[in-house]
Amino acid sequence: MPTITVLYFAAASTATGLTTEQVALPPASESASESDNARSSGLPLSALADLLAARHPGTKLQEVLAQSQWAVDEEMVDDPAQVVLQGGEEVAVICPVSGG
Repeated sequence: MPTITVLYFAAASTATGLTTEQVALPPASESASESDNARSSGLPLSALADLLAARHPGTKLQEVLAQSQWAVDEEMVDDPAQVVLQGGEEVAVICPVSGG
């Protein structure tokens, strides 16, 4: 089963108690049509927040992720729906930064 490495920073690290985590990607949906085959062979980055929140119930991770951005293999992601994780990627949770 393919895995990704998730890097947690700031509030995401506080919520999970982790700085890094290996996460197995769920199997592709069997209900996907053949035309969707390219997308169904991985996990859309836009679905990762729900997967991570389910791994850490009873935390504020879902709230943190809703306000965070993503970086995949050290590249910031503008539209998570356009990125499909296949396995082997390093995904960083980039929390909002405050300050003055």
